Amino acid sequence: MSFFEYINGELYAEQTSLSSIATEHGTPCYVYSRAAIETQWKSLNEAFGDHPHTICYAVKANSNIAVLNILARLGSGFDIVSEGELRRVLKAGGDPNKVVFSGVAKSKNELAFALQNNVRSINIESVAELERVQEVAASLNTTASIAFRVNPNVDPETHPYISTGMDKAKFGVTMEAAFEAYKRADLLPNIEVHGIACHIGSQITKTSPFSDALEIVLSMVKRLATQGIEIKQLDLGGGLGIDYQGEVPPSADDYVQSMIQGIKAHGIDLPIAIEPGRYIAGNSGVMLTQIEFLKHNTSKNFAIVDAGMNDLLRPALYQAFHNIKPIKEKPTEEAKVFDVVGPVCESACVLGYDRTLAVKPGDLLAVLSAGAYSFVMANNYNSRNRPPEIMVDGTQAHVIRKRESFEQLIAGETQLPE
Repeated sequence: MSFFEYINGELYAEQTSLSSIATEHGTPCYVYSRAAIETQWKSLNEAFGDHPHTICYAVKANSNIAVLNILARLGSGFDIVSEGELRRVLKAGGDPNKVVFSGVAKSKNELAFALQNNVRSINIESVAELERVQEVAASLNTTASIAFRVNPNVDPETHPYISTGMDKAKFGVTMEAAFEAYKRADLLPNIEVHGIACHIGSQITKTSPFSDALEIVLSMVKRLATQGIEIKQLDLGGGLGIDYQGEVPPSADDYVQSMIQGIKAHGIDLPIAIEPGRYIAGNSGVMLTQIEFLKHNTSKNFAIVDAGMNDLLRPALYQAFHNIKPIKEKPTEEAKVFDVVGPVCESACVLGYDRTLAVKPGDLLAVLSAGAYSFVMANNYNSRNRPPEIMVDGTQAHVIRKRESFEQLIAGETQLPE
């Protein structure tokens, strides 16, 4: 996280101290670095060189309008999984013709909205969905550009909750079923076969699972060609991991070149789309929290903070690790081992187990690697208001989402009449 570094013993985001942000905006809060987001996106874009490509940022990773707008300005495409995400992309100035629409349960209304806005591809995840897309496209007197999300049954060697390319996953279509589905799609009057899509999972830390999946996808491309079905784009998904706890994932160059070399080895020269989310946003953000109390039980020390599992769900949901650092270093003070726990009334409300920290009540902590799959999963359990989001741009800190108020929290609720 090179854009979050200590300067004279205090943690900064770019050229802005995190303690100053906490003082002005309170805690818990999320802080993102514009430079980090742009650097990560550009590293992938530049790795492709002159090979035709589209980087479709996975909106589900961090869907704040300001984040999407930064990426749209760079020329990014977007991977969406709902009408709401498409509306966010359009609001942020994104190009719908660079949008791929994924997801296993697209409604008729969602499909109609996507077709009316001319998304590049609807990535179909079942044969039943193909028939629905045909029905909706016919009702609108338009043609739907589609790809099937194929399931190559490749083990990405990641957490089972974020493994999506195995036969037991709810995602995608098996290879044999996909072959028959493509033949069916080729006959439908309101369907245009555009591409083939594959996404095997997330937080993958080596290139071999990607390469294994690519081999299977390319064999399908060749098999479809024997039926006169021409694939115009390879959508190779996302999933490239980041460093949460010392992982060493492939570089952008290694990741991209493994794809390009793989398709060239098969004599195939097709544009590539990828769907990075975590790689761009994950280490571009932190969550700030303040210690309310220190507590000692017979066998445990607890640092009780004001951020809970409703603010950052990943540790409870995935047993995910996030590094936790004090905003101000205290090298002369004695460090102890703490479980960093939050206020939500669940035993799972733990941000980190067994962390060595030199801290006291009132100290500020930064939960690192919190730019992706963090605020987007925040909720109002225990009637807690969701935190604000702040975007740092050099020495400036911009509020890109205000802290939720109690009035906003209950805005949709009413009492029964007398």
